[in-house]
Amino acid sequence: MNRNIDLGLFITRIAIGFPMLIYGISKLIHGVGFIENMMVQKGLPDFFAYGVFVGEIIAPVMIILGFRTRLAGIAFAANCFTAIILAQTGSIFKLNEFGGWAPELLVIYMLVGLSFFFTGAGKYAVSTGSKWD
Repeated sequence: MNRNIDLGLFITRIAIGFPMLIYGISKLIHGVGFIENMMVQKGLPDFFAYGVFVGEIIAPVMIILGFRTRLAGIAFAANCFTAIILAQTGSIFKLNEFGGWAPELLVIYMLVGLSFFFTGAGKYAVSTGSKWD
């Protein structure tokens, strides 16, 4: 069978970037007050909450387009890791109501973002000439 890794990367970029972008747009519309509260509870400055827009709007758009995908992937993964630490630490060893691992979606997002850091976007991308592509 003929393998097309670049097409697989392109499909994965859309499959992971688009849903996260929806989360970001929701936060853009409804605000990040609940994230600010979590930051304050953890002893961090509340303005750090606005970093969510980097991880949930800017990075997903860059990933989808294939522009500086390695850089966007690490920002995306860091955003997901932060969300796990802030919101999911109490459920790391728990199952959800369907029997799945409670933080699984965030962990999947984080690991795929990390994989983009190592693979880049492939040839179906807006930019392929930089070491960050």
